[in-house]
Amino acid sequence: MPFPRGKKPSSCFPKQHANVPSVENQEEAFQVKRSPSSPQGAPKKRSAFVDITNGLTLCLSDHVDDAVAIRIANKVQASNRTKKEKTTKKIQKSSIVTVKNEANQKKLGSLTSEEQSEQVKLGKSPVQEPKASPEQPTRDQPGQVPEEFDIDKEHSKDCCMTSEYAKEIFDYLKGREEKFVLQDYLHKQPDLNKDMRGILVDWMVEVQENFELNHETLYLAVKLTDHYLSCTAALRESLQLIGSTSMLIASKFEERSPPCIDDFLYICDDAYKREEMIAMEVNILQMLKFDINIPVPYRFLRRYAKCVQANMETLTLARYVCELSLLEVELIPERASLLASACLLLALIMKGLGGWTPILEFHTGYTLSDLGLLVRKLHSIVACPSDDKLKAVRSKYSHSVFFEVAKIPAVDIPKLEEALK
Repeated sequence: MPFPRGKKPSSCFPKQHANVPSVENQEEAFQVKRSPSSPQGAPKKRSAFVDITNGLTLCLSDHVDDAVAIRIANKVQASNRTKKEKTTKKIQKSSIVTVKNEANQKKLGSLTSEEQSEQVKLGKSPVQEPKASPEQPTRDQPGQVPEEFDIDKEHSKDCCMTSEYAKEIFDYLKGREEKFVLQDYLHKQPDLNKDMRGILVDWMVEVQENFELNHETLYLAVKLTDHYLSCTAALRESLQLIGSTSMLIASKFEERSPPCIDDFLYICDDAYKREEMIAMEVNILQMLKFDINIPVPYRFLRRYAKCVQANMETLTLARYVCELSLLEVELIPERASLLASACLLLALIMKGLGGWTPILEFHTGYTLSDLGLLVRKLHSIVACPSDDKLKAVRSKYSHSVFFEVAKIPAVDIPKLEEALK
């Protein structure tokens, strides 16, 4: 549920904040000036023939009399006129041949095979139809998506949806996951623990809701934070600076109109200076070598929910489970596509909509046995939260806007095991 304007999420490290007004993004309108037209007007078109004739006549006037020059110019004009007439005749002749060929094709189509063979014996060879160009590969040809698994065919005529590349795009994102695999890094952080990270992610959920940012922005910001902490030892005093800067970078990548630095400084209760946030932004980007296109579970979740035509309530329930997983340190090493598949499967089981289907197995690349262990972990998180103090996600998905999916009771263990067989 979005916070009222003027209210900001509580800081991880509260302090008395100064009343600093937020700066709103403004779009500038650019006007392109047209250069004034030439006072002499647009240049007139001139044929090359006129230039050649005039130049030739001018040169000859210095050596021969005017009559000779005029005679030579007339010859040039006559030769050029002859060339034009020949070209016109060729064009007319080719158009006549084309019309005759079309008439012969129509006549040939009305003849039977016996009549065609008789015409061949009489020396009248029927007009051969032009060879068809080789067919372009389509989605129905071998090697493409089978018809029963094609979830993008309804958008095949919409050029904005790029349905012919959808499968390749998500296969590419799934292949990029191996580049961003993380392990539990908290043992490398002497001044941090998993509770501090949980508080930070819980605060980032509030920031995403307060600014009404896209869900992809939240997931990417958490990924950026984890990648930075996995390579750099940080103090607890700088933890909120890392999280807010990651949100700033993710907003620039995902949002059409991202919040500015002053907005993020304001929600941190002015605990940091502008120079510190800019320096942290540089450090995070350099650590990732400016490659921040990290696959996030939310993208895969929307794609996989389309495979089973899940309604909005089922998708929101899966999103709720997926957002709860952001708080858990144990789930940091999981691939985004695998996590999205497990969240969707648990949501389907909780709603009683069946289990893993062949179309899901085709598009995700995971079998039911691949998801069993992770689904059980997610079920325990939904049934028994690890920390009751982290309430941002549950409060968010308890609102009617999100169908109050956080109030749906967890499925019983026997029913869960039955669905995972």
